[in-house]
Amino acid sequence: MKCFVYILISKKDSNFYVGMTKNLELRLKSHLEGKAESTKNRRPLYLTGYEVYFNKYDAAAREKFLKSSDGRKEIRIRFKVELARHSPGKLLGNKFE
Repeated sequence: MKCFVYILISKKDSNFYVGMTKNLELRLKSHLEGKAESTKNRRPLYLTGYEVYFNKYDAAAREKFLKSSDGRKEIRIRFKVELARHSPGKLLGNKFE
């Protein structure tokens, strides 16, 4: 079964959120409608990117890495243009200020 690791950015607080799911469309809908506890107060949200894995173990390992400091650095480098597009500020850490 496919698993997705996804990255959202909050227009409200300029932080990004990393998650994992088996159904990306349904999970994204949950985030956008404010039904996901983790992001309900951080809307509006934008899907910045996602990766597909064919087992949950690889997806969970990738999610864990992306939530680490090295993973956050990778996100900032990989999605620099996309992150800047959704926030007018200057990129610092995992925030724009």
